[in-house]
Amino acid sequence: MEPLSDQEIRASLVNCTKGEAKRLRLPLDFAELPWPDLDFLGWIDPGAPLRAYLVVPQPTGALLGLALRAPSTKNTSAFKSSICDFCITSHASSGVTLFAAPLAGPRGREGSTVGAYVCADLACSLYVRAKRTPKLRTLRTEESLTPEQKIARLTKNLTTFVTKVTSP
Repeated sequence: MEPLSDQEIRASLVNCTKGEAKRLRLPLDFAELPWPDLDFLGWIDPGAPLRAYLVVPQPTGALLGLALRAPSTKNTSAFKSSICDFCITSHASSGVTLFAAPLAGPRGREGSTVGAYVCADLACSLYVRAKRTPKLRTLRTEESLTPEQKIARLTKNLTTFVTKVTSP
């Protein structure tokens, strides 16, 4: 992924208001991000830890950004996962968070959301490239997939999520 500007990121958001996009805070390490290793930009807002953002390059070259919300408490559901829906990385239970994305358009303004269990640090791209390892792994699963196959799976799963959020 090529480095992005503040303006590109804010303009890409499709499921929040312009005011919310204007108020978001970029990652604290924004200038040092490993851009060549990122399939998408994902971060938790440093000023609002229950807000997160994804910016996903599209095949057309455009960017598509999504605002996400994390639950306000850890025990919001009887159903928990320790495996990320995007990159299929296994974590200890605190390494995966249920993020909810308001749907784009009128349905989102009415409160409809789509959720996914995702790496709590949104570093899926680094996990599939073995540039980062999960803390306190709970499952010891060894995959036979190549890094390229893991990246393709991540991209497919992320595209499926983005489609669910943006479809009318």
